Amino acid sequence: MSQAEPSSGVRLTLDLWHPNCWAIEATGQTGGGVLAHAIYDSPSAVSDSPRRVNGLFTAFGETVDEVEMLLEAIRDSEHSGDVLELQERFGRARNAPGNVVREFFVEYDPNDMMCPTLLENGFVHSAPVRIQGGSEEWHVCFAGERSEIEGALDQVRETSGADVSVASITTSDPDGRSSRDRRLDNLTPTQREVFEHARETGYYEWPRGTTTRELADDLDVSKSTLLEHLRKAESTLLDP
Repeated sequence: MSQAEPSSGVRLTLDLWHPNCWAIEATGQTGGGVLAHAIYDSPSAVSDSPRRVNGLFTAFGETVDEVEMLLEAIRDSEHSGDVLELQERFGRARNAPGNVVREFFVEYDPNDMMCPTLLENGFVHSAPVRIQGGSEEWHVCFAGERSEIEGALDQVRETSGADVSVASITTSDPDGRSSRDRRLDNLTPTQREVFEHARETGYYEWPRGTTTRELADDLDVSKSTLLEHLRKAESTLLDP
């Protein structure tokens, strides 16, 4: 018998904290944030040495100093191993947040990872994990019925000691939602807040009902930061 496909089509954004995480610890102490991309086993010449994994990550922030402080906090964490920086980049791909971006590898204990626990309980992550302000943002699909989600989340909490809350939840409805509406789910919370506020205040109307300076003042950010969030949001929404 073939395995049944998930029938619920539920997508969630989870706000998650868990113990013994170097990224949560470092971003809670400094500005900026971390994107988690890929994990793989670390080779070891000693067969009985503790198992470790390496991960590819991106550190991001608004300034060089902010990113440097974040990387230093990561190095200082008792939960991280060696940190190997790749190269410094400015104005990276449109889906990478921050004006300053630095890619790096870091070695750590796989027992501190949340991905296996989430997978075991039916949550399959669908985008790079974003860690900022001392918590992780997971975009996941749930391989089960919507009514089973709360029980699965309780199991994740009990198994890992994590604090997990649902930031957003949507159910796939190809006949009722446009592709643009679905792409809104791919915006970061900040990008969505900026885009929605711009739309609600008439920025996209003609003549415009507001200016970028007024939008920046409304959201208490600089004009350059406002424009950067708008640009990234628009790029995501305009993708075919």
